[in-house]
Amino acid sequence: MDIRPIRSDDDHRSALAEIDRLWDAAPGSPEADRLDVLATLVERYEDLHHPIDPADPVETIKAHMAWTGRDQSDLAALLGSRARASEILSRKRTLTMDMVRKLTKVWGIPAEPLIEPYAPVAVAS
Repeated sequence: MDIRPIRSDDDHRSALAEIDRLWDAAPGSPEADRLDVLATLVERYEDLHHPIDPADPVETIKAHMAWTGRDQSDLAALLGSRARASEILSRKRTLTMDMVRKLTKVWGIPAEPLIEPYAPVAVAS
C-alpha cells in the first residue's frame, strides 16, 4: 500500500489529490482502505499544522442569524427581551445555559460552540 507520513504542505497536497482520486472507491476494496488511511493521515496533519480555534458563541449566533435570515428581533423573541438580545450580541452579557438550550432546541444551533467560554466586554459605569 506504499503510504508515507505527511510531513510538508507538498505531501499534504499530494495526499489530498490522492483522496480526491479515490473518493468513490468501493467499500472494502484496497482503494477504500487506502482512502481511509490517507484521510486519517491528512486529518492528523491538519490538526497539528492548521488547527481551528473553537467557535466564538456570539459569532456563531450572528452567523446563524445571517444564514437563516433572522435578525435581532428574532433573537429577542427567543430570549424574552430586546435588551437581553442586544446585550448578548454586544457581549455585555454572556449566554446562560437556558439561553443555550433555547438556541439549540428552537434554532437548531449545536450546543458545542455556544458553551465555549468568552469574556463579556466591560460596561462603563
